[in-house]
Amino acid sequence: MTLRSLILEMRSRPHRVVHDLAAAAAAAAADSTPGSSEAHRWSEIPEELLREILIRVEAADGGEWPSRRSVVACAGVCRGWRLVMNETVTVPEISSKLTFPISLKQPGPRDSLVQCFIKRNRTTQSYHLYLGLTNSLTDDGKFLLAACKLKHTTCTDYIISLRSDDMSRRSQAYVGKVRSNFLGTKFTVFDGNLLPSTGAAKLRKNRSYNPTKVSLKVPLGSYPVAHITYELNVLGSRGPRKMQCVMDTIPTSAMEHRGLASQPSEFPFLGTRSTFSRSQSRPLLRSGSSHLKEPPLVLSNKTPRWHEQLRCWCLNFHGRVTVASVKNFQLVAAPASCGARLSPETQNERIILQFGKVGKDMFTMDYGYPISAFQAFAICLSSFETRIACE
Repeated sequence: MTLRSLILEMRSRPHRVVHDLAAAAAAAAADSTPGSSEAHRWSEIPEELLREILIRVEAADGGEWPSRRSVVACAGVCRGWRLVMNETVTVPEISSKLTFPISLKQPGPRDSLVQCFIKRNRTTQSYHLYLGLTNSLTDDGKFLLAACKLKHTTCTDYIISLRSDDMSRRSQAYVGKVRSNFLGTKFTVFDGNLLPSTGAAKLRKNRSYNPTKVSLKVPLGSYPVAHITYELNVLGSRGPRKMQCVMDTIPTSAMEHRGLASQPSEFPFLGTRSTFSRSQSRPLLRSGSSHLKEPPLVLSNKTPRWHEQLRCWCLNFHGRVTVASVKNFQLVAAPASCGARLSPETQNERIILQFGKVGKDMFTMDYGYPISAFQAFAICLSSFETRIACE
């Protein structure tokens, strides 16, 4: 089908058919050899028409995978299509949709929780995070992140990657890691794609700095974005755990009605343009709580209640957790981190992250604003570590 006939066809067809034709066109253009005349013709579609087509594609898939692949395919046709699609797709905080890899570093929705699940492989010491496609756990899910456990003499690392078959820190798929101390009581979450707070501005001002020349194989650095602490449990393995998370890159004001959390718009080490609309992107807060103009957000686990009849500690997971485990937890904003207009009682009912067991080596992970899927996954990984001093 020629470009002219495709445009005429799209103008005359209804919304659903336009979506199918655009998806087919994206697949055909993506299969074309870069620089070929066929690929060049796709980039010559008038911007007004292209924008209308891609808006319909984005709205027609319902925001669910695997139909969401059409949006990704359209963004991969050429630079022009990618820029328009970037302006069309909104961040998860607004749309509740995970579309591009950078979505995993952006805060979740404010009014709901993104439902995910984690599969553990005891043999390989690996953990895979999936986006739940249905309300049940029978589906395969959409793969999001993978992590592998590496034991050292004095600490343990959990390497987090975009690919399950490539866990190297020098890989383009590397996104961060979680490091524990020897006792397993303190953890630090490192973001492997975060520009350093000092020196980044100087690099940009330097005339010799060119982001397109940054190596695609070596991340720019690894910087702490969260600290997790587990307190001593006097009841040992029989009692509930006590944990606290200091989110170094999220200010306390993020919990207020009009508060803002850090909103990264690209992976710096890729040297590419913004992965999301500039109108939807906010400046990325630098690593370290000392660089925030206010105290960082502190999360603490919700205290479970003792059930006399069941003789166990209980939390209401609304059906998302079915197996009792010491690993189960719900995180809420600590009283000191409550917004000025929100009482501690109100904040205690607002779940930011919940994690729990549903079967052998199967766990659910639901998260929402102001943390991202990457941060939530990192916090949940700390729950798998054995705590010598606490249990």
